[in-house]
Amino acid sequence: MESQKLYRVRREDFPKLEELLARCFCRDPLYCKLIPDENTRERLLPKLFACDLTEFFDTCEIYSDSPEMNSLLVVSDESEPYNPLTYYLTEAWASLKTDEYLILEDPSLKTLRNFVLGRDYLNSRWTDQLHQEERLHIIYLAVRPEMQHHGLAALLMEEVIGYADSHGLMISLETHNPDNVPLYEHFGFKVYGVMEKHFDLKQYCMIREKQ
Repeated sequence: MESQKLYRVRREDFPKLEELLARCFCRDPLYCKLIPDENTRERLLPKLFACDLTEFFDTCEIYSDSPEMNSLLVVSDESEPYNPLTYYLTEAWASLKTDEYLILEDPSLKTLRNFVLGRDYLNSRWTDQLHQEERLHIIYLAVRPEMQHHGLAALLMEEVIGYADSHGLMISLETHNPDNVPLYEHFGFKVYGVMEKHFDLKQYCMIREKQ
């Protein structure tokens, strides 16, 4: 995906984004299930998002509304060719670092066990059912809490939709917060399916058909 309106994130922006993601997702239903203890969650989330951003920088497109980093959009363009070896090595490294942080922060291994049980909530493998490579997948859409209701989510979403429509691409995403479902429906998404596995937690898998 390409954008002329949004700010393309650079590696030096990562510390701001780690803080942004940790703030946006500290009360997210998924991470509250995976890391029930609030203090552990506060310590772990910046490190986990640091791993994610390193992986996504090499395999996805990362945008913000501006260099101030009040919002974040991470998109995987499934229509673009990629090097499988590079992709899997990057993913494996991120997974190892994540496991290392989980063990160091919680030697009881309870948090690590939660992540193992919750892997289907984290890996977007449900999209294999779509059998559609002409597709964008939104991995993260986040807006700083104090900047919500200022049109930033709409700015990011409209840019994704505009690119997808001009290139004939489907868009997929998942959310674990039922309050987000009406927002995405407003932008033309529909619920493709609802997953509930190992946890009392629903994952809403959503798609927007190619136009």
